[in-house]
Amino acid sequence: MRLCFLVEEHYRHDGMPNEVIGQLTAWGHQVDVVRPGGSLLRMTEVVDAGAHDAWVLKTVSGGPGLTLLEAAAAAGMTTVNDARSIRGVRDKALAAAIGRGRGLPLPPTYAVALPELLREIPAAEYPLVVKPADGSSGRAVHLVQSPERLESLLPVLAGEGLLIAQPYVPNSGTDIKVYGVGGELFATERCSPLHPDPSVRERRVPLSAEVAAIAAQVGTVYGLDLYGVDVLLGPDGPVVVDVNDFPSFRQVPDAAARVARAVLGLARAGGSAQPPAATTATVPSPAPPPYAALPLSIPAQVSAVGGDGA
Repeated sequence: MRLCFLVEEHYRHDGMPNEVIGQLTAWGHQVDVVRPGGSLLRMTEVVDAGAHDAWVLKTVSGGPGLTLLEAAAAAGMTTVNDARSIRGVRDKALAAAIGRGRGLPLPPTYAVALPELLREIPAAEYPLVVKPADGSSGRAVHLVQSPERLESLLPVLAGEGLLIAQPYVPNSGTDIKVYGVGGELFATERCSPLHPDPSVRERRVPLSAEVAAIAAQVGTVYGLDLYGVDVLLGPDGPVVVDVNDFPSFRQVPDAAARVARAVLGLARAGGSAQPPAATTATVPSPAPPPYAALPLSIPAQVSAVGGDGA
């Protein structure tokens, strides 16, 4: 097979996806690597219809790679993950609306285009977690303890674009990161970016049936085949705090081979095994609130679906 990997400069030397590319090459497949952030792109010619069996994206949020993937999809190419599904999780405000509307246990979410509008969030919602809607890898995530603390952070938040804010979920200081690949789920425990502790190393942990069901539902809700989901074990149960496409798959056994096999399977099948979020998520349109900080919180009930905890 002939595959095209879109890899940003940020991931030029990372094991993921380079190890996957190496594995595919070792199996005799041809892999072309395009670096969207470091190349002059003639958009009218960059997608040669029929030249590749599938296009695969490993780029930073907000980078130009997703635009290229969407161009390939528009030309009828197979993409991994589905390009529409990736857009649905890269925008965290959109992801919150889709997830809550489909019954995932996400915290209530506010979205603002200007940091000053965060002042309108009720004091009862504090402490808040504030981060860019297009953030990734823990970038610019802030724990805001009070409205007074928010005031001092406003200059720092300026220029970050669309922001989201969510009430802080009390937790032990560690996240459960669940990776979905090839229909299997793998759980790791790692230090929360809000509670940095160098002594906490990421490690494999057993996957409970409850968290497995939620992680499987994440793949279905967002239409993802290769993904990661961050889960906090809060006082009221597991809460989904982030979803990302094509993560690092750290601690997943034989990760490169597993991901490579999943990519080949999706390429042969002509696309995602999951329906894309854009065509499956029906999100109600609540009446606008009396304040400008737009809440994306749709009343949710956790709907558990099957997951074997593999």
